[in-house]
Amino acid sequence: MSHGSDNEDRLNSVVSNRTMNVAVSLALMAIAAVVMVSSYRLGAGWAKDVGPDSGYFPFYITLIMFVASGVTLFQHLLSRRPDRGGSFIGHGELMMVLQVLIPMTIFVVLSIYIGIYISTTLFIGFFMTWHGRYPIYKTLPVALLVPIVLFVIFEVWFLVPLPKGPFEAWLGY
Repeated sequence: MSHGSDNEDRLNSVVSNRTMNVAVSLALMAIAAVVMVSSYRLGAGWAKDVGPDSGYFPFYITLIMFVASGVTLFQHLLSRRPDRGGSFIGHGELMMVLQVLIPMTIFVVLSIYIGIYISTTLFIGFFMTWHGRYPIYKTLPVALLVPIVLFVIFEVWFLVPLPKGPFEAWLGY
């Protein structure tokens, strides 16, 4: 069931399905080419008395991937209807993706510099107040307790150290 006309979809569209199919096909072909070259260097043939060389299976699997991606690429480039398939993502959907992607990217970068525990506290606090619109008296306990629970589970019980920052160093961890 369509919620709008084709004209509205085109106006709202940020990227078409055709463009994304071409881009993904090209990306997969590039990845396949890199793996095929590496596999060929390892040996993509059949060794006498031993069986396949170490690059044999990766080479042929990525060759199949390269050919399939090439077929998809040419289907979309030579299509008589370039707008076939409509919109891949509209402005509204892109904004929703960016509202999660940008804070998540900041979280990952902060985890490198200030450690996972402080970053997790900030990330949970931000999302609960911004997206969830929770009051601070509900946000603070969750944002503070989750990293503490993670610390106990990983650092104490499983003895798996997670990335720490200057605050944990100041505490002696």
